[in-house]
Amino acid sequence: MDSSEVIIFIDDDKAPIAQLKAPVNFELDTRKLVDGKHMLRVVSKDATGKEGIRLIPFEVRNGPAISVEGIKDNAIVNGVVPIMVNAYSKGDTEKFYISGSETPQSIPTWIWVIIILFTGWGLFFLIRYWSITGIQ
Repeated sequence: MDSSEVIIFIDDDKAPIAQLKAPVNFELDTRKLVDGKHMLRVVSKDATGKEGIRLIPFEVRNGPAISVEGIKDNAIVNGVVPIMVNAYSKGDTEKFYISGSETPQSIPTWIWVIIILFTGWGLFFLIRYWSITGIQ
């Protein structure tokens, strides 16, 4: 029984990155790819010469992540728009640094609503059931 041959391509490259016999285990080194959207194309040929193709879209993000607050995609704006931009990388994979490893972001509105509601409920409960002992 002959096994199928698997040929693996990235994007529209004519030259395959791997040509192996099935079953296949391989590691895709994304450090050699530019950041952005890519397509993994897997072509399989069986012993009779029939071909099967599977296209797998994926996105590479090896560079620093970019966080933008204050403007959304396709936003309509006017006047002065305050925008906060932060770019951070994964850093050294040998060491883990807590300081600066997260992106600073403003607190979401729903968190503020929950805090205000909880504080209001607590004050209502405190005022409603407060009893001063000694006063009749």
